[in-house]
Amino acid sequence: MQSTIERISQTRCFDGQLEFYKHASASCRSEMRFAVYLPPQAESEPVPVLYYLSGLTCTEENFMAKAGAQRLAAQHGLMLVAPDTSPRNQATPGEDESWDLGSGAGFYVDATQSPWANHYRMYSYVSRELPDLISQHFAIRPERQGIFGHSMGGHGALICALKQPEQYRSVSAFAPIVAPMRCPWGQKAFGQYLGANPQDWRAYDASELVLTKQLSSPILIDQGSADPFLAQQLQPELFQQACAQAGQPLELRMQAGYDHSYYFIASFMADHMQHHAEQLWST
Repeated sequence: MQSTIERISQTRCFDGQLEFYKHASASCRSEMRFAVYLPPQAESEPVPVLYYLSGLTCTEENFMAKAGAQRLAAQHGLMLVAPDTSPRNQATPGEDESWDLGSGAGFYVDATQSPWANHYRMYSYVSRELPDLISQHFAIRPERQGIFGHSMGGHGALICALKQPEQYRSVSAFAPIVAPMRCPWGQKAFGQYLGANPQDWRAYDASELVLTKQLSSPILIDQGSADPFLAQQLQPELFQQACAQAGQPLELRMQAGYDHSYYFIASFMADHMQHHAEQLWST
């Protein structure tokens, strides 16, 4: 049975179409929104699809407005899909009390704890429900999916790829939270969403997952050296060490003088789009 989506807007962009949608999500039991960029190639043939997961406080719009990815997607013939970062306006106690928990901060996990478990099931949403929805309504090549993201969304991209390596042919991240079990952002969110037992957190920690599940494709990460969150929250060296131990191919690039902003993301977007295009279009 095909799910229903409602188009909110449509805008011509680099000879393709940028479209925004809303729909009733079964995973989150709420209305969810997402953005899609359809490259010009999608008018005549199915194309690979690349999912982008945004960071804390973002919506489905930030990436499409700020990252400069549509021109590159048009060049490479890739469809872009960017979901919102959490359910919204569900009257969940505490969802709007802080910027790093609740609204805009779903952390791409399936919450198990009250009051979050009823709506905050972002892992199932982005890795299962949304891809199914996209395959129903758009001309894609479902066997050619990639995923990337920024900060909290970089964490989401890494765990999706590591937990479902058969689904994603490519993965990359900008300044990802690679070890949420060992940083304040992750500890706060995981404690609320998943409970007090850190053993239950391992299933959503990329630095833990990579020790047991490796990818055949290399992982690309860009990290700014002037990122104010680098030392306390991001700690890319922890993931680098885990990848080395596991034998997972990783290209970690420290970019001198760059911070955590979308100016940083836009500066290296071309490299990431090339990284995904090579793997998504390869035979």
